[in-house]
Formats: sequence, structure tokens, C-alpha cells
Amino acid sequence: MTLSLQYLIRAPKISKAKSPLLLLLHGYGSNEEDLFSFASELSDEYFVVSARAPHNLGYGSYAWYAINFDADENKFSDLEQAKASRDLISTFIDELVAHFPIDPNKVTLIGFSQGTILSYAVALSYPEKVQRVVAMSGYLNLDMLLETYQNNDFSNLSIFSSHGTDDQVIPVEWARNAKPVLKELNIDNTYKEYPIGHGISPQSFHDFKHWLAN
Repeated sequence: MTLSLQYLIRAPKISKAKSPLLLLLHGYGSNEEDLFSFASELSDEYFVVSARAPHNLGYGSYAWYAINFDADENKFSDLEQAKASRDLISTFIDELVAHFPIDPNKVTLIGFSQGTILSYAVALSYPEKVQRVVAMSGYLNLDMLLETYQNNDFSNLSIFSSHGTDDQVIPVEWARNAKPVLKELNIDNTYKEYPIGHGISPQSFHDFKHWLAN
């Protein structure tokens, strides 16, 4: 069976009838090997799947959606591509659950940068498919959600968000804006900041692993 997205997979080392899933979503201009590099550091109980974004930028670089610039060097996101990727990831989750012995009630998205933006979009649009999100160095873009998202049941959704205070790619203020929105939706949310740029520090990695274990 060919799935909707290219991916790398690490099967759980602890055999169960149904195992939990960690689905890794990389950032703009990266690929599935990036986040998969720390798969060995994650708990043995999980299926760890790292997906490749659908838009090929060349030279092993991929994107979930295009980022364009206008004449004044203002950045804007291709929302139609982003929504298509949102639904593609949603379909991919269904395919993984159908293809592997994965517990559909224990699906976690781990995103970095653009992968975080998509993780928010998928989880808030389809919370029945996702129970937890680790959102690193990204932000919540409400324009990428299903228009009816506010009618969803978020009672089983928990989110761990982290950001670098010195991030030059995505300002930390953008990340902070998610918390009041998540609070309004009664979504359980932990938010942490670190004195780093656009990246994953040993401390942030340790903190999200600890959060996953609880």
C-alpha cells in the first residue's frame, strides 16, 4: 500500500496489540530525515513516523506550503496549499492507523516551525484524530483551520508549545499569541520559552520528552 506522504518509520521495540504514534512534521526547506534523527531518543513504546512535506523545493528540501514575498519583502503564506497539506496529514494519519497496529486514541504530532503550524491546524481542525501536540518554534494560524473548528470537542487534546526568545525566523510574540486562544477553547496547554534562536535546545528536547512521559 502506497501512503499519501513519503515517510521514515521506527517500529516500537515494545510489542503491543496497538501502539501509540508520534508523527514528526519538519519545517520549511527541510525533509523527513531532520526530526527523524532523534527517533532513537524517543520512548521505545511508540511508532515514530517522520513525514516528508509534499512540495519539492529541490536539493532535498521540501515545504508544506509556499512562503512568498511581495515587492516590499513582506512574507505571506499560501493558505490554499497549507489547507491542502492540513487535510493531507489528516488522511495520512488515517492511512497509518489502517496500515500499522497503531492506537487511534494515542496519536501525537511533533512539529517544528512550519511543521508546528500544520500540527496546530490538523489538531484543532480534527481533534478526534489527534490527542497531543508538541509545537516547537511555530505559531497558531487561525486562517489555516477548518471554518467550523470552534464547534469541535477539544476535551481530549493537550498541547506542549515551546519557542526561543531570540528566534529571528518566527518572532516569539507570534508563539505567545496561541496561549489565550487555546485557553478560550479550553485546550490544555503548556508553554515554555528558552534563550535560543530558531532551533531545538537540549533543554527544550528534555522538557517535551518529560511532558510526553506524563
